[in-house]
Amino acid sequence: MAYLVWQEDLNTGIQIIDDQHKRIVAMINLLIHANENNHSREEVGEVLAELVDYTLSHFAFEEALLEEAGYAFTRPHKRVHEIFTGRVSEFNMRFQAGEDVTQELINLLSRWLFNHIRNDDKAYAQTVKNNIKHLTEDKHPSGWFSRSFRRFFGDAHA
Repeated sequence: MAYLVWQEDLNTGIQIIDDQHKRIVAMINLLIHANENNHSREEVGEVLAELVDYTLSHFAFEEALLEEAGYAFTRPHKRVHEIFTGRVSEFNMRFQAGEDVTQELINLLSRWLFNHIRNDDKAYAQTVKNNIKHLTEDKHPSGWFSRSFRRFFGDAHA
């Protein structure tokens, strides 16, 4: 399978979200690389676990951002995330049970992520940009951005 390539139409115009999306794409590419180069099942599992963990953190951060911005469709957006998370959890259980689901999961992640960004995420972009620019610009340790980033991603920098 070809590696995923970031395209300009995937940018939401919200730098922190775009950077997180790009990191998810990079992780999917690591999974593709591990799968195609016959890495051990353990290595594939490690990449998969990191990808799932980071994606869940991204969803939580994004949802907090939408709530803070007063986005009218935050609940339906969360529901889309919940459904997707459930599907990925099923793949993870199958993987843990010994089934080789890696290629099937890569296909799902690749299609879903780009469609989700181009449709669901683009739909909230203007609302977020209009309403909380000040929150993401405030990098003070006690500011919303710093607190939220630490909450969802630990002490890593944005």
